Amino acid sequence: MFTAVSLGVFEALGAAPSASGPLASRLNANPDALERLLDGCAALGLLEKRDGFYTNAPVAARYLCASSPHSMHGYVLYSREALYPMWGHLDDAVREGAHRWTQTFGLEAPLFSHFFRTDAAMRDFLMGMHGFGMLTSPKVAAAFDLSRFRCLADLGGATGHLAIAACERYPELRAVVFDLPRTAPLAREQVALSPAAARIEIVSGDFFQDPLPPADLYTLGRILHDWAEPKILILLEKVRRSLPPAGAVLIAEKLLHEDGVGPVPANMQSLNMLICTDGKERSAGQYESLLRRAGFRHIESRRTGVALDAILAT
Repeated sequence: MFTAVSLGVFEALGAAPSASGPLASRLNANPDALERLLDGCAALGLLEKRDGFYTNAPVAARYLCASSPHSMHGYVLYSREALYPMWGHLDDAVREGAHRWTQTFGLEAPLFSHFFRTDAAMRDFLMGMHGFGMLTSPKVAAAFDLSRFRCLADLGGATGHLAIAACERYPELRAVVFDLPRTAPLAREQVALSPAAARIEIVSGDFFQDPLPPADLYTLGRILHDWAEPKILILLEKVRRSLPPAGAVLIAEKLLHEDGVGPVPANMQSLNMLICTDGKERSAGQYESLLRRAGFRHIESRRTGVALDAILAT
């Protein structure tokens, strides 16, 4: 999949079906080797092959073509260029218990700062995460009854997909998407496409360094798994101090089972976090322990049936 995305296979077949020979000429590839790649993609269900002609399967047209509004194209490229090379050093990560960005790329600064050095690279990644959010955020917003809240602030909200999903579900809700200044133009672009756009504001800031925007519900989607416990507690305590009485935080993460075994995507993502961050995936019980230490009292968790689960802490 990584190679087919990188070569432009899905974009080319999105324009028109093709046999392997003409497609090899267009993509500057060896005809026999490309045919084997195409057949492999067809066996995986990413392409369809009829009478020697290949076309995108619906799943590839929806998620692997950059032109699709649900595309994860940018995240696939980021995974290929950044994550996949680091997985080759998983044995060292397990021995040392630390990320692999220095070993793999010679970087001292965090991985993201290198791969987001251009606006185009950052846009590709954020739009890939937006595609992921289109799959998960509506389910996260529906996991609990949020109708009692009046203002949601999505911390590290990127393109605003979680704020959009919540405001579209709850017509009385207002929202703020709070993230670094570089993400703001893309957030405005995506929010403008929503029927709830008039109730969603974009505010720039760093949730560790700057005051949080006023809200009675803060959301943290795929944020806490980036960090070790001390930094998580700093952020959760800051959120708790910023909330009014009966305010809450909604957390969206993959939840491990309490014994740490499964679901499989959560275990694989936890290893992924080992090689690229200081964080990991956790169980609902582990998050509850962190939330209680940060001063939250009433804590519920829900499985959503999609790639992110939900925790609501008051």
